[in-house]
Amino acid sequence: MTPALPKANRRGLAQEAADLVREAIFAGHFPPGSPLREVELAASLEVSRGSVREGLAVLEGEGLVRSAWHRGTTVIDVTRADVEEVYTLRAALDRLAATSAQATADAGRLAELDSLVQELAAEAAGAADGPRLLALDIAFHDRIYAAAGNRRLSSAWHAVRSQVHLFQLRRITVGYEHYSARVVDEHRELARLLRSGDRETLARCAEEHVDAARRGLLAHLPL
Repeated sequence: MTPALPKANRRGLAQEAADLVREAIFAGHFPPGSPLREVELAASLEVSRGSVREGLAVLEGEGLVRSAWHRGTTVIDVTRADVEEVYTLRAALDRLAATSAQATADAGRLAELDSLVQELAAEAAGAADGPRLLALDIAFHDRIYAAAGNRRLSSAWHAVRSQVHLFQLRRITVGYEHYSARVVDEHRELARLLRSGDRETLARCAEEHVDAARRGLLAHLPL
């Protein structure tokens, strides 16, 4: 049964359908492996099946869903092979983004990162909500990519961003304590190193940040 979703506006229906279905996936309404049925989604969103089909094509381009001729469209599973591929790629991208941002970020960009770290710390010190922490976590990395000033690098990040988000949600579900214990300190250290002239340590820290996430998730996935 498809859950009730917010109704789509009449402008950019395909993109809005993609946005709303993506949000529903991240909210846990469609767990990994779940089918996404055009007819039900179209009725829930009150848009045409064509708009839903185009929206699902957007999500397939992000790697968040998969389509097969006889099996329809499903949310991607969180497999060990996919985790290895995505996090290995992300480690390389994050390393380049961090070292590029270190060379180009102005005071305003760095202040944005500090503000996000403060928000993370406040959330973690209170009744920390996993998805909220993750939203701030992803926003922090969005800012680093923006500060790097490399359009093609940003495009590469956005090509895997939705998969990273889904995989991190899975990591939080199966190992929240591991995630919450590290998230503030790791991002605070990245923000500090971005202000330093120590490119090598920053690069190593950016890679280890991603690798720790990879190990934390794989520890809870079946062999």
